[in-house]
Amino acid sequence: MANKAKKLNFWIRRKSHLPLIIVGTLVVVLLFLNDETSLALNMKYEKEINRLTLEIKECKDSAAYYRNQRDAILHNPDNLEHIARERFHMQKPDEDVFILK
Repeated sequence: MANKAKKLNFWIRRKSHLPLIIVGTLVVVLLFLNDETSLALNMKYEKEINRLTLEIKECKDSAAYYRNQRDAILHNPDNLEHIARERFHMQKPDEDVFILK
């Protein structure tokens, strides 16, 4: 009987890491394949964050452009005519307008 107990004790000590490996594997599988925390979903969110960051940068650039336009109009009223003529391709009767693209 003591011999069987020794063998059982030895086997349990050798195989005791199996539950740990099983639980670890289960955690990894759940992290990568779960719908709420999947790797694909994280990559999708990362792409969306990058796209939105670029959109924010573009909006900041356009806001700075319009802020400069506003300041130019407020500080020098002659710029109002200049900006309006540029934007709407207006011209005085005695001048030629060249539009460059």
